[in-house]
Amino acid sequence: MNIFYAMEKSIISQVRAFNRCYTHLIGLLDRGYLETQYTLTEARILFEIDTGKTNAAEIIEEMHIDKSYLSRVLKKFEKNKLITKAKSGRDARASQIGLTDNGRVELEALNTLADKQLEKLLKDLSAKEIKQLALHMNSIMEILDQKPASRNK
Repeated sequence: MNIFYAMEKSIISQVRAFNRCYTHLIGLLDRGYLETQYTLTEARILFEIDTGKTNAAEIIEEMHIDKSYLSRVLKKFEKNKLITKAKSGRDARASQIGLTDNGRVELEALNTLADKQLEKLLKDLSAKEIKQLALHMNSIMEILDQKPASRNK
């Protein structure tokens, strides 16, 4: 076994350990996201609709989820009166999606629960530790979000 492979395996193990730790800390594997009736994916779909993704294609592109899964979630949301769907003026095959007042209330409740969860997670950290944590999280996002062309610089 060469040294690069051993180092790579170690890094992979560290990243996977971090992923397990973080998913446990924020309860991503719990039955319902933030102890609600929604999955994490459903909560994220509500968020995406609220931030301007107004059709299925935009949500699929942003979240990289299966079209049929998204369709089932949107039907559930429509049945529960969380979203409205109307024919698109630009493309008769597409629908414009928007949050209803009920949908906004549910999303706000989810956001409040997520904020409280983070407050609980960070409450025993000093201001310096919180700032350091945020800096490291931003670094992780910047490194992993780089485009392939920029990695060769």
